[in-house]
Amino acid sequence: MTCAAALLIIFSIALFFFLRSPEVPEYVTAPVRIGDIENAVLATGRIDAIERVNVGAQVSGQVKSLKVKLGDRVTKGQLIAEIDDVPQRNDLRNAEAALNVVKADLQAKQAQLKQASLRFKRQRQMLNEDASSREDFETAETTLASTRAELSALNAKLVQAQIDVDKKKVDLGYTKVVAPMDGIVIAVVTQQGQTVNSSQSAPTIIKLARLDVMTIKAQISEADITRISPGQKARFTIFSEPDKHYDATLRTVELAPESVMKDDSLASSSSASGSGTSNASVYYNALLDVPNPENRLRIAMTAQVTLLAGEAKNTLLVPIQAVHKVSGNKQQVQILTSDKRLETREVKTGITNSVDIQILDGVKVGEHVVLSQPGEKAPGEGFVS
Repeated sequence: MTCAAALLIIFSIALFFFLRSPEVPEYVTAPVRIGDIENAVLATGRIDAIERVNVGAQVSGQVKSLKVKLGDRVTKGQLIAEIDDVPQRNDLRNAEAALNVVKADLQAKQAQLKQASLRFKRQRQMLNEDASSREDFETAETTLASTRAELSALNAKLVQAQIDVDKKKVDLGYTKVVAPMDGIVIAVVTQQGQTVNSSQSAPTIIKLARLDVMTIKAQISEADITRISPGQKARFTIFSEPDKHYDATLRTVELAPESVMKDDSLASSSSASGSGTSNASVYYNALLDVPNPENRLRIAMTAQVTLLAGEAKNTLLVPIQAVHKVSGNKQQVQILTSDKRLETREVKTGITNSVDIQILDGVKVGEHVVLSQPGEKAPGEGFVS
């Protein structure tokens, strides 16, 4: 190869690189698309009956008969069980006998009062006529006052005796245990023939629950508590049907954590660390109601709850990393045009989640927003969060 040929080759290569167009930077982009978006609060909860009570005995004795069994539907006032009522009947008879004695004593004392009143009037008249001594008059006066006092005491005894009779009647009524509400028997605790003792606390005979509506007690982190409010719609799944979504409604959010309701441990938990504050997460119970007409939902089931804080359908969406905060409350995106130019636009955003963000104004469907650019930091102060 001659020197001239070598120089020609070198010149050709240099000319190629000199005349070649500069490479267009490769941008990572995503199209503006139409879709649905949800801003949701996720929580785990336990399912319970909306109403659940322990039906117990208020008197001691042997359960003479049990009128229901597990799974029975009962109505308010329905007879649940009967307790042997012989002791209560005897107590009532004794109380009624004592009441009759007081009534008889009262009747006799009323007759004595009438007699003492007549004697007093007669002695007063005779004293005015100097036909009797003052001593006899004062004796009659004292007898009248004493009889009146005894009559007042008997009236008080009558009231007390009547109260005792009423109490014994109530105790007798307690031997018939009735349902306090409509519901289903979810547990039979005491069997027929068993003896119950109510001296300290009412022993439970059955457990009754309303299962037509269930309540989910879901734990909500303090970081999300301001994003939910009563009346909010929710959905949830259960382990046995992970693909089936149930609808629920948020009834209320408890005002204090469960630990405070059980025991006022707020001060003790706050002072657990040296700084006087606790780093432990705080959770509040959200109560959600869900219809349960087929009784598919059962007590103590685990529910994976999604509370909808906001949603939009058929709206413009872009990946969240495409939107950047700038000065003030302004937000911007960069659009890669068809001729590979960058165009910065101010946008108005709406609902966001951890992946996408809703664009209310500023872009059109099909345009491409820039997500990242090789060797260059995205403009603005940071991503929208």
